[in-house]
Amino acid sequence: MNLPPINQSGKGSNPGDALLAESFSQKVQSRWDRSLFLCVGLDGSADKLPSFLASQAGEDGLFEFNRQLIEATAEFTAVYKPNIAFYEQSGPPGLVALKRTCDWLKSRYPEIPILLDAKRGDLANTNESYAAAFFNYYKVDAVTVQPYMGAGVLAPFLDRPEKSVFVLCHTSNPDSAQIQGLTVAATGDYPAEPLYHRVARLASSSEWNYNGNIGLVAGATFPAELREIRELAPHLPFLIPGIGAQGGDINQVLEYGLDERGAGVLINASRSIIYASKGEDFAEAAAREAANLARAMREGQERVMAARR
Repeated sequence: MNLPPINQSGKGSNPGDALLAESFSQKVQSRWDRSLFLCVGLDGSADKLPSFLASQAGEDGLFEFNRQLIEATAEFTAVYKPNIAFYEQSGPPGLVALKRTCDWLKSRYPEIPILLDAKRGDLANTNESYAAAFFNYYKVDAVTVQPYMGAGVLAPFLDRPEKSVFVLCHTSNPDSAQIQGLTVAATGDYPAEPLYHRVARLASSSEWNYNGNIGLVAGATFPAELREIRELAPHLPFLIPGIGAQGGDINQVLEYGLDERGAGVLINASRSIIYASKGEDFAEAAAREAANLARAMREGQERVMAARR
């Protein structure tokens, strides 16, 4: 398959070297400094687009859906998180739409980082190819991975200090405890503990986090576990799915997830924003929902930090 060159859409120019060199951590810190914690999941499906976009050929409808959503929500957003599965399901047109979206975002809003939700993890030589695709071709700023095969195979992701790597720790799905809650044996410096505790400890360790670029995925639907993870990993950034359509509570997320500086969280909402309306006003509806969530997060952060003083 011949993949498109950078900015083949002609709807943006390549960002400068200085902007490309800015790390995920630097970009997201600038958003946190503005009390922006909202992560917008760009998880559109070709079969769920508004009818006036679904009729557009190839990748155009999905790209235009993303473009209008981004334009409408950028002022409220800390990071955009496309999930690669929603693009892969459409085959080449979907992947072209993802590429165009990433290129356009880099040119139009270079200050907003892109976190690709891919949940990859394989042998090191395979991960080298994944890392090259995500970081060199799509040029995203961060990626999600799974830790099941250990730290060594994650080196192709971790070796890039300007990028960030969010490791699955305790996910938001109801049956996550089937594996993540299993007790693992005591080894070395670590006690017998739930697997997600061990992941949090390892992710915080110098063995794994030697470039200071690891974050954790911790679901909003398990607030007690979120609090435990923050205690074990006080300085790591958290990607927190599970509010909006999954029913997680923003106030609990902020109370248990915020770090000592009142930052450190990226709280994801996907369906509740991008499908706030299925009509031609979808972008305006998305903006209203994003604005409401961003305001609730900012006000919640202020309450939490005031209570801590």
